Amino acid sequence: MAQSPRLRANLLLLLASMIWGFAFAAQRMGAEFVGPFTFNSVRFMMGAGVLVAVIAIVDRVRKRSKQRRRAATKAVIVPGLICGALLTAAVGLQQAAMSYTTAGNAAFITGLYIVLVPLAGLFRGQRPGWTIWVALPLAVTGLYLIAVQDSFEINLGDALVLGSAFCFAVQIQFVDYYSRRLSALRFSASQFFFCSVTSGVVALFIDAAPFTGLDQAVIPVLYTGILSVGLAYTLQVFGQRDALPSVAALIMSMEAVFGGLGGWLLLGEDMGLRGYCGAALMCLGILVSQLGTPTTEVRSEHVTPKGG
Repeated sequence: MAQSPRLRANLLLLLASMIWGFAFAAQRMGAEFVGPFTFNSVRFMMGAGVLVAVIAIVDRVRKRSKQRRRAATKAVIVPGLICGALLTAAVGLQQAAMSYTTAGNAAFITGLYIVLVPLAGLFRGQRPGWTIWVALPLAVTGLYLIAVQDSFEINLGDALVLGSAFCFAVQIQFVDYYSRRLSALRFSASQFFFCSVTSGVVALFIDAAPFTGLDQAVIPVLYTGILSVGLAYTLQVFGQRDALPSVAALIMSMEAVFGGLGGWLLLGEDMGLRGYCGAALMCLGILVSQLGTPTTEVRSEHVTPKGG
């Protein structure tokens, strides 16, 4: 019986990773009809709405006073604005890349953020363990096999996703700084709300036809908004309460694998032998990077859905 809550937590995290992974295929589908910042604006507003509903239910169950609810909400506004702006850059680059690369490539390259987060922490005085120095060359070699062509040119889409992974790494460090003293659900809802608003403003200047084509991308928008941003994050929050941090990190690194699987099943993508070898090396690098990872780093590395 003692293992029941932990097993349930691990299953919740695995389901969240699967939802995030398959979201890369949905993003690829949506990119055919909707501009990247329009797509993100709509889906992140949906995700924020889901979390607001969850917050209302949790507040009622835990019988939180009106004063306490207001204080908790006020506390996340500024941090949510900052992290939401960084999230806008990260998901904007990622979604823009979907017109030029495959869902599988995007999933595996995005997974580099797990290796990059400890490196970004160097600027905050954090010292990554020895595992990161083993994981980094494995991940970089895998990235080379996936993204760099025989002519030694990197695909534009893969380059954009790589930039997105760097933005995610920076954003996660900011989240780690703020999240220790904030309500997790409220903080995420705040991030997603401000990401939606910022993406909407950028869409007016960047997207070729802002806020059009949504009727042709209903399913991708609903999936990435309600399921990937809203539901999967909620599953992660409740799952990580009972899961071992090191196990949680390993389970959620499966997002990249599910991303490749979704691209193959739903879009008929084939990475080829070179790509699959690169994906295997990147997965190995991601797994190695988590060996002996401190609890605080593991928790902070997964506060934002990367796919969808």
